[in-house]
Parts: sequence; C-alpha cells; structure tokens
Amino acid sequence: MLLCLTVDHRRADLALLERIERRTEPVTAALSDSEFARGAVVLATCNRFEAYLDAPGLAPEEALSGFARAASLDPAELERACTVHRGDTVAEHLFAVSSGLESAAVGEGEIAGQVRRAIDAARDAGRSSAELERLFQRALLVSKQIKHRTGLQRKGRSLVQLALTMVDSRVGDWAEARVLLIGTGAYAGASLASLRARGATRIGVYSPSGRAEAFADSHGIRPVASDALDAELRDTDLVVACSAVHEPLLTRERFDETVTEGAPPFCARFGGLEADPRPRPAPRPRLLIDMGLPRNIAPDVAGVAGVELLDLETIALHAPIPELGAELEARDIVRTAAAEYAATRAEREAVPALRELRSFVNDILDDEIARARSRGAGRDGGGEIEAALRHLAGRLLHRPTVRLRELGREGRATEAAAAVSALFGE
Repeated sequence: MLLCLTVDHRRADLALLERIERRTEPVTAALSDSEFARGAVVLATCNRFEAYLDAPGLAPEEALSGFARAASLDPAELERACTVHRGDTVAEHLFAVSSGLESAAVGEGEIAGQVRRAIDAARDAGRSSAELERLFQRALLVSKQIKHRTGLQRKGRSLVQLALTMVDSRVGDWAEARVLLIGTGAYAGASLASLRARGATRIGVYSPSGRAEAFADSHGIRPVASDALDAELRDTDLVVACSAVHEPLLTRERFDETVTEGAPPFCARFGGLEADPRPRPAPRPRLLIDMGLPRNIAPDVAGVAGVELLDLETIALHAPIPELGAELEARDIVRTAAAEYAATRAEREAVPALRELRSFVNDILDDEIARARSRGAGRDGGGEIEAALRHLAGRLLHRPTVRLRELGREGRATEAAAAVSALFGE
C-alpha cells in the first residue's frame, strides 16, 4: 500500500517544520528501513515535509510513531500537524503538490523540480521502488500537462516572487539597489532569476559552504568572501537568504554591530566631555527576505532599527488568491489523472491471474505443436499449421485478457484470480 505522511504550512508552524528539517537524515533513514517499507521518498521544501512510502501492511500509526522517534518529536504533536494519505489518495495528493496546487503561492514553478530531485535522490540512494518510480514519474507528467494546458505555472509564481512583490515599493529603483544573495543551491538560482527579472544588476553572493566564487562565476555576479560579509551587510539594501544551514546565519548581534559601526561618532559623558550635539541620522533601511528552512536569519533581527524582515510565515500569509478558473481546471486535471492512475494500478493487480491463464493456454499449445512435429507435420506446410495454432490461441485469449484487465480496474482483481485458479489451476 502507498502511504504519505505530510506536514505542511496549513497545519504546522514554521518552528515545527524547522525542527523536522533539521532531522531530515535520521527521519529518511528510519522510514527507508527495509523492514519498515519497500521504498521511501522524502520531499522537503521550504513549507512542507513529506514522506512517501511503499509499505504494504504498514499501519499509519506505526509510520507516525517511527517518524516521531526519528524526528525527536512528541507523537501527539506530530499527529496534530501531520496529514496521512493512503492508497489511491496518495497519487492525487502528489499530483496536486507537484503542480503547485498545494503551495503557499499556488502555482509556484519550483516545486516540480523539487519533486524530481526527491525521486532522483531516493533512486541514487537505493531507497526507491518500482511503485514509487511509477507514481513520481506520473506526477511530473501531470505537472507538465497542467503547466501547458492552464498556464498556472507560467505566471512565474513562487514564494520569492511574492516576497519581491511585497518589497517592490520599498526598493524603488531595482537597477540601483545593492542586493546580497545568500546560498548557492537550486533555490538561489531561482531567486537570482527573479531578481534579474525585476532589473536588479548589483548582486553579490555569499555562501557559508564556500561555493560563492563558483556560483558567481557561472552566473555573472560578484562573490562575497566570509571576511567581507559584515561590510557587505552594511552597504546592502536587500538580502535574499536561501541557504541550507541548520542554525541562523545572520543573528541580531551581527546586525547590531553593523549598525554601530556605521553610526556617526559620539563622545561619552566622561571626564567632563559632553556628547556630540550633532543629530544622529536614522539607520539606513535594509530589507531582509528569509527563504530558508531552517531559518537563515534569526527572528529577533526584526527588532533592529532600520531592518525589515520577511520570513516564510509572513510571506505565506500574504499569498494571493489564484485565478479561480486556472486552478479549477488544474484540479480537474489532477483528479482525472489520479483516477486513471488508480485504475491502471488496480489493473496491474490482475496481471498474476492473466499470467496464469496465458501459461495454461501456452503450455497446451506448445504440447500440441511438439506432438504435430513428432508426427512429421514439420514437412509440407508445418510452419503454416504452427502459425495458425498460435493465432487461434491468441484469439481465444483476447476476450479473457480484456475481461481480466477490466475486473482489475474495477477493483475485483482478487475475484478474477480466484476464478482463473478455480478453472485452470491444478
């Protein structure tokens, strides 16, 4: 049976998603145990964590318990935040997810790539299964179909696009704005494309893993070294952070220091000296967009004067309502594709019965052909006789084959297998 455990932005807050994200490796290892499931694919994005399991006989309660232990979570807390999909509903859910219909920014384009990377990672690690391969490949096809038929994903919607729209009026002239991109992964590439689409040209990149120079060279932007980060933060108008870190990279202390270092000189009231009477200018405004999960920027940075922080929770709250017609059409495509996938999967359940029937008929056919050859039928048109017999067997099997597949699609594969076994079994 297929099983999906999903924790997403609808039922879980960012703090819980962060805690799970930090335990991705042990959770994946636990759910991929061969004694637990035949296959497992983990999909972790900025606003969801999902585990797809090919696990016949596995109870959802057992799967949740294993998930909670590996993630070091209280089982009751995880159960409140987790939605469980099983059987045929797993396909419909994944098709909707891969098409961007379950994202905070409905129709986002990045999710299909994340789904593709999830199944690729599972395959490379030997954690996938034939059933999960079929499921994920079909999901990617449905995503493409929705993109081309509805245009839902051609709008360029994504959380970073939404965030840039939210700060658009504050940035003003994008061509003059100094932008710092933190991170060099797939989401950093998408963020860079979104920034350039708005006209940003003065872009630097910093990587805590040391990949800034390679990324900058391949994308035609400026690398920022570790020892230059604080100076860069003082001069930057906008920071877009999307790095894979386990603890916040930018803390309040770092921003307090940059504000202090950039402030005009003051004289303390000490030894009879008066404070500098010149008015101190307001701190230079800086915009921070945190796309990381776990967070790249500590939440209390928002308390620093002159700093405005948008994190995933804030961005998701302002996600716009999508065009109703496009979404309705996309959901109809998802439902139709899921129904067809379920029917095809049920049809495969009839294959053992079909194989048994064909084996019975072909064994008799081979015996008759061998007998005919032993009587000298190989001469004087024996080939034509053999071809005729095989053609006859094919015609005799056609209707039972069609009916067995129909019974499978109707969910009656067990009934079909019992009938074949009763009529032709030993």
